[in-house]
Amino acid sequence: MTNINVDQVLAQMRQLTAAAQGVDNNPSNINAANNSAVGKTGFSDLLKTSIDKVNATQMEAGKLSESFSAGNPSVELSDVMISLQKASVSFQAMTEVRNRLVDAYRDIMNMQL
Repeated sequence: MTNINVDQVLAQMRQLTAAAQGVDNNPSNINAANNSAVGKTGFSDLLKTSIDKVNATQMEAGKLSESFSAGNPSVELSDVMISLQKASVSFQAMTEVRNRLVDAYRDIMNMQL
């Protein structure tokens, strides 16, 4: 196995973060970018929020479907079908994001430094 220099990987990640935030890539500005990112929402929070939204969409579709099946006259079939399709599309999108994250993780783990 190759030895991975963690400091080099972290430095590269900081440079990429700084570049994505539009901050100059020199080392003195990297700390400024990291300090400004502290107040922002993290990636894990963003991912959790997205998963919660997909879950809410699926729960809403399930409730509409159950309500229609129970014979509730205020629920239209078209509303049920649209909500089920929204839930399906959002779940497929979330699955695709997960697959791409796993692929990116595998690519990073297989990198040789």
